[in-house]
Amino acid sequence: MRFNLKNHSNINFLWSSLLIEELYRHGIQHFFVAPGSRCAPLLSAVGHHKNITSFVHFDERALAFMACGYAAGSGKPVVLICTSGTAAANFLPAIIEASKKKLPLIVITADRPPELQKTGAAQTIEQPNIYGLYVRWSFEMPCPCIEIPPQFILTTVAQCLSQAKGLLNGPVHLNMMFRDPLYPVKVQKGLIEYGLPLNAWCVSGKPFTIYQPNEPKMTPLAVNDAIRRIGRIKKGLILAGKISSIQDQKSVLLFAEKTGFPVFADITSGLRLGCRHKNIIHYFDNLLANRQPLPAFDGIIHFGGRMTSKQCYDAMAALKLNEYLMILGHPLRSDPLHMVTARYNLTPGIFTDAILPHIRQHAGSKALLSLKKSSNLELKKMNKAFAQDILSEPGIAYLISRLIPGNEGLFLSNSMPVRNMDRFASPDGDQVLIGTNRGASGIDGIIASAAGFAEGIKRTTTLLIGDLAFLYDLNSLALLSSLTQKIIIVVINNNGGEIFLHLPIASDTKVFEKYFITPHGLSFAPMAAMFNLNYDSPFTASNFKEMYLKALQSKNSTIIEIKLKRGK
Repeated sequence: MRFNLKNHSNINFLWSSLLIEELYRHGIQHFFVAPGSRCAPLLSAVGHHKNITSFVHFDERALAFMACGYAAGSGKPVVLICTSGTAAANFLPAIIEASKKKLPLIVITADRPPELQKTGAAQTIEQPNIYGLYVRWSFEMPCPCIEIPPQFILTTVAQCLSQAKGLLNGPVHLNMMFRDPLYPVKVQKGLIEYGLPLNAWCVSGKPFTIYQPNEPKMTPLAVNDAIRRIGRIKKGLILAGKISSIQDQKSVLLFAEKTGFPVFADITSGLRLGCRHKNIIHYFDNLLANRQPLPAFDGIIHFGGRMTSKQCYDAMAALKLNEYLMILGHPLRSDPLHMVTARYNLTPGIFTDAILPHIRQHAGSKALLSLKKSSNLELKKMNKAFAQDILSEPGIAYLISRLIPGNEGLFLSNSMPVRNMDRFASPDGDQVLIGTNRGASGIDGIIASAAGFAEGIKRTTTLLIGDLAFLYDLNSLALLSSLTQKIIIVVINNNGGEIFLHLPIASDTKVFEKYFITPHGLSFAPMAAMFNLNYDSPFTASNFKEMYLKALQSKNSTIIEIKLKRGK
């Protein structure tokens, strides 16, 4: 698409349009924007661009979490824009999550010019470096002026994206200062002459600068070292943490088949739901919670991110290992037990492609056969227990895992929902696309994140969430009416923070109820009505099944409120 230099009334709008156009040429098509006056030039550039999709929301905190959800679901970078002042501060929780999850967010905040800084001017705060260590790169853009060549904007975009999608993906921050006029008032002549150096770029439709990526690979030395270390493992265990790529998930299974090692698959691995592979131990968390002793493993191969199960880490800490190999596609430390003996900053696919040809085929180990037998017994117990027509938190996780259609989205809130799905989900359902906010593991922004995730994967998405997390993100229900994808929110309402019942503080009756459980006494039917959402509240397990299947058939988003007594 040709870029027309004639369509800009002043330098603010020209710089903003150059910025947005160059981001688009680098492949970014989705922009998440919050209203504001100081960011008007940026919003105008977004609004007049014919080929990008924008999402608008009045709550910057929720908007930023929605952008995170979209980036996680689509695997693509997105742009996040807001005005100056506390609007920028409201992005921080989601930027922390994006940093922890290595999500490529391009954060653009509008700001006051230097002459208004530290003068008491309205809506002015210290925005430089506001996100601290949680962004991979930040830059203070000067106020637009014709003394700075226009190529500066384009090369800044290229550098910005190279940092967001570099060796360590993550958020980056451009702080853009604007003087008046903030609106399309024609006050400047000579802009066409100013843009003459960009004539070739205007007609090319291509980015001005391209950064070529470095291709990660296993060196011969690293291959030999890994083979030697794996050879030292006689009784091995595979841990599968968060693994987003389907190809990487298949690579882990190929490695398990070749070695004969059992696999403890976390709910975020993509191998826990709908995967009946012979090496997967679906109910390892239950076995550990029931204090079943682990086989005497002498080596661990850990693919992907961290495990949800605390019991898993407790059990690992008690093992005497020859080797603990971690294969994780970024350079950040992920070793809370301080047991890792070799770290490979590679995807599982790259690692296994290099290693598998050098490993001989092994039959399934005795440990695998024993753990598989115990896990199957756990499944039989659950099938029997959840056949009763009683609503419970574990039972809801079990039912959703069996009812949710294949390849649709399942977003799990932190606290109990992700743990219940990790522990009680049935392997007999279909494989689905899993989303979580397990970067910083907070309960803020969950509804917004699920909305973005649904748009990113372009699938109907079920959100399993607790009542406090639901209330925390109530504003985000306003997003659901504008989505192209449907959301089914299953909210467990037990009037407070259920997870604290599992912690030692529960025995302190003087402070426990008020300061930890924080009961609210609310029902969510009026909230569904306020935002024009379908609403149901089942009273039995079979009733929930009917309502959930009805919600799957509906064209509109639905809230299904499960009212439970605490501890059920």
